[in-house]
Amino acid sequence: MKKENKNILDELLWRGLINQTTDEKELKKRLEKPIVLYCGFDVTADSFHVGHLLPIVTLKRFAQYNHQAISLLGNGTSLIGDPSGKNTERQLNSEEKVNKWSIALNKQLEQLFAEEITNKKAIILKNKDWLEKLTMLSFIREIGKYFSVGYMMAKESVKTRLETGISFTEFSYMLLQAYDFFWLNKNYNCELQIGGSDQWGNLTAGIDLIAKKSNKVAYGITVPLLLKSDGTKFGKTEGGAIWLDSQKTSPYQFYQFFINTDDKDVIKLLKQLTFLSQLEINELEKITQKNPEQRQAQKTLAEELTKFIHGEKALRKVQKITKALFSNDFKSLNANEIKEALSDVPSYIISNKKELNIIDLLTEAGISSSKRQAKEDVLNRAISLNGKTISDINYLVTKKDCLIENILIFKRGKKNHFLIYWQ
Repeated sequence: MKKENKNILDELLWRGLINQTTDEKELKKRLEKPIVLYCGFDVTADSFHVGHLLPIVTLKRFAQYNHQAISLLGNGTSLIGDPSGKNTERQLNSEEKVNKWSIALNKQLEQLFAEEITNKKAIILKNKDWLEKLTMLSFIREIGKYFSVGYMMAKESVKTRLETGISFTEFSYMLLQAYDFFWLNKNYNCELQIGGSDQWGNLTAGIDLIAKKSNKVAYGITVPLLLKSDGTKFGKTEGGAIWLDSQKTSPYQFYQFFINTDDKDVIKLLKQLTFLSQLEINELEKITQKNPEQRQAQKTLAEELTKFIHGEKALRKVQKITKALFSNDFKSLNANEIKEALSDVPSYIISNKKELNIIDLLTEAGISSSKRQAKEDVLNRAISLNGKTISDINYLVTKKDCLIENILIFKRGKKNHFLIYWQ
């Protein structure tokens, strides 16, 4: 990756990746030499989602700038639950479930940081490895004595929960995360923690603990939340979160999500989520301003992130599917590609029939709202079958019309696809 800036802090500022930082002047000076840093990830699901991309990419960016990056899976702290950004108490998950999720997240991190791990610029740790060795008495004596109740209650993550209620379990979370930073500082010489904007209180607690207990200087950076220009969270759809696991969100769905990025958001996302150079992003910004209809910035964003998360082979497959759908060339796709492309469209099963009139089929499958509407749709050439326009209201659909594995693809209008299975 070509780097326009020698100091990564300048790069982060240009990309809009800094929400808050402790002692920016001193930190910038310290970052002139390699530093060990970490970012913690809650273990609350079996996959990361798009909302995790910003801290993951930022951590990877540090490694590319010759710093040592630690991804810390909170399989210990996730048994407690972080109150940050939550209005109510989290439901505690079982240790068995957290351990299972931890294995899945570890695998994803190994893939995302494969090059950096090979080059010894990144490692993955789990905080349960040291937290479960703590005894209650030693923790209270050795760690708890450094934090007053007033100090903890002044933190935003605790303060906002006082009205709705916070248990001792979640109240203690801050100390455990502070201990993580202290432990990593002691055992890995880790001097910097990065995290989401809601982690500022936990992060500074760790810095204070290191200063009081070890008399050392540590630093913190929070990255902003991934938001759209209208202030809503980026990465959420009507169907839920966009996951990084291909079994939960297919590479095609992932690619399409970023293709549909608003012009107002795309340049910001290119800066924050890709490893393209400033020169490349500035050029894409000019193209977007001059010819927004080309959607070149969106295509580049979708390609870069699909390749990063799912690999080059998956990207080529997604591009093949996209091209086939655009040109109505469904015969070039195999059954799995068709199902992946149309996994979220309405489907219908035809059973025990040799043939079916087009009007009856459109009505039964819910493609058209009524027989009258179906006739209008056909006569207006708004219906296509496997990419071919149907204009005859007496057309009989048979199994011979099916694509591979008895699949029929109907389209009403320009965008509404329907998947029919003929049994």
